[in-house]
Amino acid sequence: MKKASTAVFALSMIALSVAAQAEPTSQEFVPTELASTNLQSEAKGFIEDSKLTGSTRNWYANELKRRGGQFSRSDNGVVVDRDPRRINWVQGTIIDYSSGFTQGVVGFATQLAMYNAVALDQDSGDIMGPNNRTLTRSNGDAVGQWSKMGLANVQARVSNTTLTLGRQSVNTPVIAFIGNRALPSSFEGVSLKSDEFNNLSFQAGSFDRVSPRSEQSLTKFTSEYSANGAKADRVDMAGFDYKPFKSLTTSLYASNVEDFWHQYYLGVLHEMGDTDVVGLSTNLNYYKTKDSGARKMGEIDNDTYSLSLTATHKAHSFSIAYQEVEGDTYFDYVHDTNAIFLANSLLSDFNGPNEKSVQLSYLLNMADYGVPGLKFNVYQARGFDIDGTHYKGTAYDVSRMDGETHYEYGVGSTYTLQSGPLKATAVRATYTTHRASAEQSDGSINEFRVVTTIPFNIL
Repeated sequence: MKKASTAVFALSMIALSVAAQAEPTSQEFVPTELASTNLQSEAKGFIEDSKLTGSTRNWYANELKRRGGQFSRSDNGVVVDRDPRRINWVQGTIIDYSSGFTQGVVGFATQLAMYNAVALDQDSGDIMGPNNRTLTRSNGDAVGQWSKMGLANVQARVSNTTLTLGRQSVNTPVIAFIGNRALPSSFEGVSLKSDEFNNLSFQAGSFDRVSPRSEQSLTKFTSEYSANGAKADRVDMAGFDYKPFKSLTTSLYASNVEDFWHQYYLGVLHEMGDTDVVGLSTNLNYYKTKDSGARKMGEIDNDTYSLSLTATHKAHSFSIAYQEVEGDTYFDYVHDTNAIFLANSLLSDFNGPNEKSVQLSYLLNMADYGVPGLKFNVYQARGFDIDGTHYKGTAYDVSRMDGETHYEYGVGSTYTLQSGPLKATAVRATYTTHRASAEQSDGSINEFRVVTTIPFNIL
């Protein structure tokens, strides 16, 4: 921890000294006022402002476990095959209809999105199911093609405040859709989003089901790291985002996963300097998790935080991040969500009990060299001091973790088309290596992934 803290401090001092000589990002205070526009007063009509759009994503991943690790394939719950390699190749397509809002003091609108998945690799020996990344039947065979209503909601808007009822996409630090597969997840429930002020926005919601990334049906909520299969019937959340200065953004959220835990989040993002010389971005994320209700996940008292510093000079960005878990359980979050706004959430989440981790990363934006849309990145992260020996419950399988360590490094490239009929098409290729000690849960694995996403307009 001392070495990590020293590195963070050194980077801070270097970046601050250079940034002080540059044209700084404005530190001007932003007084809170009513928003200058009223979105509902500008409504064009239900049909007049409707849109029909879509996207298709080709998602390929090839994984290879090392150091004796193996994937298993099951037939009706019985393991029938083991292999160190797993391959998933799926084409996901979304057709999204969004109406405009009706005119008047209260406007009404709707959103309907059909999700479709096609398994391009249906070899059960490649997929190593069930339902890892490709939807399978109980015998482990792939479902060749399937569809579902991914989004289906009605919305009511007054001024700049919108109430949404039904299946919807949500993105907050305590419950968020996850879009790292062929199709994203979504949530069934009700939410409220208010942007009545120029620099202060509110969100609240209550959800009783999740629509998973790789399944057709709605399911109850489960924990990402649960070892006991506990299910929750509801997730409630509320919070706000506040920008008191042009350079400073803050977020404060709270959630309740019924009979699991209460969770609280604080986020702070500050920017300074000039990226033509050196710009410095500082990002702090903090979660507090405490068991609640029937305590289906047992006793939880967990404080987790990450601090990242990013120095940017024109096309080059260098980051250092430190993350720590204080508690005898994982830092946990709801499965099929992306509610882990932590700097070192990578292929591994680096969130073991009492774990500390450090990440170094570099990003090159080729726009400055005449190739807009092309980016390269490389990173390495290391986790250490993982200790679950003080855990007395049964909801997490951590008691054998005693001084566990692991490391991960990855390289990636993204290219986004800037013009033409396929404008905004993005191709992302990554290669990741993860190595772990005996009891660290992520194991030793290599993964090569290629994802191509093509958006398109229909009407």
